[in-house]
Amino acid sequence: NMTEKRFTDDHEWAELDGEVVTVGITDYAQGQLGDIVYVELPDVGRTIDQGEETAVVESVKAAGDVKSPVTGKIVEVNDVLADEPSKVNEDPQGDGWFFKIKASDPSQMADYMDEAAYKTFIG
Repeated sequence: NMTEKRFTDDHEWAELDGEVVTVGITDYAQGQLGDIVYVELPDVGRTIDQGEETAVVESVKAAGDVKSPVTGKIVEVNDVLADEPSKVNEDPQGDGWFFKIKASDPSQMADYMDEAAYKTFIG
């Protein structure tokens, strides 16, 4: 099953697998934030609109919102981050994912950059 990460200009990544999109923040974003001390995750079952603030990430320097790249329903959250928010620093585009959302319209993923475009975007 081919999955491809897409990237938003708010420095989230999103990976579509079937209808389910896994969402996290990029390596660039965690580097800008510095040491992450707290992550607030959405409730499973919550319905979210594309672009809606869905999770919160706080570091020693700043706090930021993680927006959902698609409209849909939260099907899973990464509970590990409650106890180990530093996972976001260690493996932001892997084990440090935030939430999974079942997309009502997976074609919304076409709104975002591929990896090459994102690398150009962050310069």
